[in-house]
Amino acid sequence: MSELNAPDGGNPAQEQVKKYQLKEIPPEYFFTEPVYLDKQFILTAREMKITGEMKKALEEWNFKEIYSAGSPAEYYTEKIEKARSGSASVKAGQSDAIKLMRAKVFYADFLEYVETVFTKVDQTNRVELNSIAEMMYTVCDVIKEDRRFILRIEKNQLSGPNDNYLASHAAKSTIISIIIGLYLKMPNHRLIELGVAALLHEVGMIRLPEETYLSGRPLKTDERKAILTHPILGYNILKACDFPLAITVPVLEHHERENGTGYPRKLTGERISLYAKIIAVACSFEALSAQRPHKEAKDGYTGMMELLKNSGKQYDDTVVRALVFSLSIYPIGLYVLLSDNSKGQVVDVNPEKPRFPVVQVFGDITTDGKNRTVETSQDGINIIRPLTKEETMGIGSP
Repeated sequence: MSELNAPDGGNPAQEQVKKYQLKEIPPEYFFTEPVYLDKQFILTAREMKITGEMKKALEEWNFKEIYSAGSPAEYYTEKIEKARSGSASVKAGQSDAIKLMRAKVFYADFLEYVETVFTKVDQTNRVELNSIAEMMYTVCDVIKEDRRFILRIEKNQLSGPNDNYLASHAAKSTIISIIIGLYLKMPNHRLIELGVAALLHEVGMIRLPEETYLSGRPLKTDERKAILTHPILGYNILKACDFPLAITVPVLEHHERENGTGYPRKLTGERISLYAKIIAVACSFEALSAQRPHKEAKDGYTGMMELLKNSGKQYDDTVVRALVFSLSIYPIGLYVLLSDNSKGQVVDVNPEKPRFPVVQVFGDITTDGKNRTVETSQDGINIIRPLTKEETMGIGSP
């Protein structure tokens, strides 16, 4: 491709229009900016696909090139961009219900995007780094703005028998990984790298039969051995697509453990990449607290306590600390019973006291029409225990 001046009406100082060979553009792709047939005629807007029929017609008319200041992308990201901009426009005085609704839209769109990525890998063995990095740039911004609402949404969306386990696990692990990275004060470009690696950390599973990782029965010896190969399979897929080492290495290492008991290379702590250590904690916590075909979901508190038992043995202490201080011992989204016998949901953390998060109380409305929140403490109202699954039936978010 080559750079041209902007089409008439554009500003060459602001955008460089590139020439693309039509035959090189996959059908059903979007462009991130309008596409021009020449310097005068707009072929598609950002939200329009370049369909197979459109490509065929252009080729019949002997058009071989198209022009755009943007780049081709498999998935149109404007829905998530709107979630980000809409979230930023929500004033502090507006209800949490609106913010939760926006977070729900974001999470559903992000999960849909992850499913398209995994489907493409399954069908073509290809992964587009630029597309995922662009999406991750937007996802990082949304998480920065709405972390506590997103956690309340995704923690309440349990995987069902017909859900795409890999996509769901990848989406949730990515969100948690980025939240850990934010606590560790990673710069934005590193957060994007971390997010891409987290999204793709289980991509090697696509090369295994579904019954191997979705079965509710005990695995046979050869099936267990096959599972152990998925980090290598994922590494090879990404390496073949020219992904940088910053992303391929953590995909290879995300099952390594600090004490050398992990796989595939039995690395010890100092030899494991930071991104891999973060993904290991994020995906382990997600797996502990998520429903699977072979087990019921555990509540977030139980999952957190199980993870903490392994601190210093399997997982990096600094990363586990970042998870705890970002989500609290009683993670955001957890339904809890309080010491005054009221029920509520954890909605925010206390940055200095991870055992005492902020809880929104059910059925307790303040004079200005908002749900009352309680800053739990050792000497005041505190959390007695998580609510059981039966106790949460019929309870909506406060």
